[in-house]
Amino acid sequence: MTTSHPAKPTLAILGGRDLELGPFEGGAAQPSPWTNWRLRSDEDGVAWLLFDKKDASANTLSADVLIELNAIIEKIEHDQPRGLVIRSAKRSGFIAGADITQFRGVTDTAQIAATIAQGHAVLDRLDRLPLPTVAVIHGYCLGGGLEVALACDFRIAVEDASFGFPEVLLGLHPGLGGTVRLTRLLSPPQAMTMMLTGRTERARRARALHLVDAVTQERHVRAAVKSAVNGDIIPAKQNLLGRLMNMEPARRLLGARMRTETAKKAPKQFYPAPYALIDLWTAHGGDAEAMQRAEIASFAELLVGDTAQNLVRVFFLRENLKKPAPNSPPQAGEGRVGEWNGQRIHVIGAGAMGGDIAAWCAWHGFVVSLGDTKPEPIAGAIKRAAALYARIGRDNRRRQRDALDRLIPDLNGAGAATADLIIEAVPEILDLKRKIFAGIEPKMKPDAILATNTSSIPLEQLREGLPRPERLVGIHFFNPVSRMQLVEVVSHDQVAGEVLAAARAFLGRIDRLAAPVKSAPGFLVNRALTPYLIEAFAMLDAGARKETIDRAALDFGMPMGPIELADEVGLDICLHVAEMLRSSIYRDMPEPPQWLKDKVANGELGKKTGKGLYEWKDGHAVKADNETDAPPDMTDRLILPMLNVCVTCLREGVVADEEVVDGAMIFATGFAPFRGGPLHYARSRGIANVRDTLKALAQKYGPRFQPDAGWDSLK
Repeated sequence: MTTSHPAKPTLAILGGRDLELGPFEGGAAQPSPWTNWRLRSDEDGVAWLLFDKKDASANTLSADVLIELNAIIEKIEHDQPRGLVIRSAKRSGFIAGADITQFRGVTDTAQIAATIAQGHAVLDRLDRLPLPTVAVIHGYCLGGGLEVALACDFRIAVEDASFGFPEVLLGLHPGLGGTVRLTRLLSPPQAMTMMLTGRTERARRARALHLVDAVTQERHVRAAVKSAVNGDIIPAKQNLLGRLMNMEPARRLLGARMRTETAKKAPKQFYPAPYALIDLWTAHGGDAEAMQRAEIASFAELLVGDTAQNLVRVFFLRENLKKPAPNSPPQAGEGRVGEWNGQRIHVIGAGAMGGDIAAWCAWHGFVVSLGDTKPEPIAGAIKRAAALYARIGRDNRRRQRDALDRLIPDLNGAGAATADLIIEAVPEILDLKRKIFAGIEPKMKPDAILATNTSSIPLEQLREGLPRPERLVGIHFFNPVSRMQLVEVVSHDQVAGEVLAAARAFLGRIDRLAAPVKSAPGFLVNRALTPYLIEAFAMLDAGARKETIDRAALDFGMPMGPIELADEVGLDICLHVAEMLRSSIYRDMPEPPQWLKDKVANGELGKKTGKGLYEWKDGHAVKADNETDAPPDMTDRLILPMLNVCVTCLREGVVADEEVVDGAMIFATGFAPFRGGPLHYARSRGIANVRDTLKALAQKYGPRFQPDAGWDSLK
């Protein structure tokens, strides 16, 4: 049952007439005997169970929720209705997964296994109910939520539904029977890919995979449920080829291929969960009971490991960066970001950064005017926007068209007069930025915000001459805008608190994480990243091979080596930031090599020109295969200066706390997530060890490695 134009579900009102989410007719609302669930029967004798977790904006599974569900299933077994429907009473979606707070700091594998086994027993009991069970799903259905749905006989998706197993992103695999039920429902390669990647599937794709049995509009949910209960919908079942793939010879061959493909993206020593999942299915995929037992033991072992605990920490670092600015009101229905009701944005500068910022904002519903001094950059930015929209919105052409309609070329800068937010994104030249501010500030609405995307210039210098410096804020995006989740929100001592709150709210509306930092040369991320890049240049200058340098970083767990990263960022930008920071705060840093300056002068800027430190073909750096072994201290020479700068920024108050430091560095630089962030890594390794290693490097290579005084205050 498929239709078009999804309808938004409304919050269920139990009792009376529930127009969208609930099917209940007549009568006054009755108190529920359960804290998180409400159970009613409709006129057809079908029981409708609504999940509405108390004091939460989203439904998640926890021990108390599953205990209540077990009691409800016992009642269903006794009452024997014609069928059971499980729905969410929340607008946000079905079930977001497990309550991650229960994962933090756990150490007892036996206790974890016992708890997970209890959850298994509840879902097995749901699976065995001798009556039709139907999961009706709107919004997200993730992790444990999908495992609940898989334990039902039928899955009916409202058109806005999405499905996935994101546990791998936490260093885990499904733990409530999902590994068994998914590989026995879908084609095993499709099921394993879904779990190994954490990829989310939209409703129509889920229907094509046979993950759901029907896709419908909200207003047709009751009819779809009635069809399922009456037996008019045939539940999805695995085909013969899928059953053959679950047999031992096929599992062995497919498992070997999966390990090879996984190794290309996730080294086993850093990310053990995908390999544990492959081993689980390869060894036990033909025996459901054995696989369930092995799933419990494997999940418990992974959860207490360093990788999972650090990735759980990263989850909460992300949540911390979503929080509203201090003392700012929550946005209605969200509670994550402060209020800001702006609708129009004007971007000055249609280069790589400005054009992509404008495109990203238009994609998220803003009317965006894009200005530049010449039409060619604007045309190029519109072309890049169209390509971006085609990639990220390939299943929604209407949204692609609407976003392009909202992205307005503005050669004369007329949009500045009506904009709620103006973002300057011109080259890092102080006088140029000041000139633009002087021209644009008189045109601004009184309540408009003036933002700069500067990557390194202190705002105290940029605000000079502004009649209203309190309206100026730094909103520093990273390249590429569409992929980098973090944005620095840069304050200065004259900025208004409401402007900072609005900046963070704006970033929440475009699905970006806001890292609050104070104005200082390079702020946090570029200040910490520059020694990493410059040390790599120094090694290269001393004769080390670029592939060897990059391999040393990759072996630590960085997603990309510093040489390749420099080409990605642009050698011109790297050189400019390095020279600026060296003149202001990094006087002990080696001067950028002459060959780097020559490459920039010759236009060999990296990926964007097709040649930099590497040759670039089809968007990838061309690397030699014959890597040489890295010297023993190469990794420390690259990584520890970053840690040192993070401590400096913490001591100087550029950032408020260690969580902001770790979150910013993970989400802006890709600092090895499984290590939990640079300062968390330093604590795990030992503060004294890091400090002493820096001292040894300083004695061997020079004062640039001298440990910051802030190490002595870290406990």
